[in-house]
Amino acid sequence: MTVMNKRLFYILLSIPILLLIPLIAMQFTEEVNWELGDFIIMGVLLLVVGMSIELIIRNVKKDNKRWIFILIIVLLFLLLWAEMAVGIFGSPIAGS
Repeated sequence: MTVMNKRLFYILLSIPILLLIPLIAMQFTEEVNWELGDFIIMGVLLLVVGMSIELIIRNVKKDNKRWIFILIIVLLFLLLWAEMAVGIFGSPIAGS
């Protein structure tokens, strides 16, 4: 298996593992209350972030630019996640 294929495999493997965290937390507390749609949306977000980072790693040759682009992708993901979770900006995607 090539390095690129291993990275892709690890990205795809990490998504369900990360989604297990809220699934397990739901068994122990009422504070975590995800529905099927929440899992689907987070799975798609994680897939987009993972594939974006993979695309950056494959196509950007300079290390400095690569790390800046990856940092931007991760920060945008965290900002979107926070907005969807608690509505820090009060946009329509914050949920009600």
